[in-house]
Amino acid sequence: MTTPADIRPATTTDVAAVRAVTDAAYHRYIERIGLRPAPMDRDHAADVAAGRVFVTGDPFTGLVVLVPHADHLYLESIAVHPDAHGRGVGRVLLAFVERRAVELGVPEVRLLTNALMWENQKIYARYGYEVVERRVDGPYDRIHYRKRVGAGA
Repeated sequence: MTTPADIRPATTTDVAAVRAVTDAAYHRYIERIGLRPAPMDRDHAADVAAGRVFVTGDPFTGLVVLVPHADHLYLESIAVHPDAHGRGVGRVLLAFVERRAVELGVPEVRLLTNALMWENQKIYARYGYEVVERRVDGPYDRIHYRKRVGAGA
């Protein structure tokens, strides 16, 4: 069982595994949306070097990519390896993201998901994220979410 204590910043030795977990988590969507999901093509080494990636498990089975802004924490990506689905990894990672936003002193978490990733939409609604807008960005049809945290919740 994954716990908050299991979450740690990724290191340069984790980059290949970050790529592998991300690819495994998002691969199933390629056929459905007709292109590779954006998280698969991120510069994982740059994200790790910038301190944006946090991982859990040993070997790790889940990760988040976080980008802090002055007024919010942006959840760039959350990925759970398919072999770990149903074990609470995603729940623990989302709770970590919210705690991280509070620690950074920002009032909300923002994220987006592809409109065809309906499983994600159900998950975000269940954890209190609200839809802000739906917007087409190039080939991507995305639903944008936010969740107020801390004193702003």
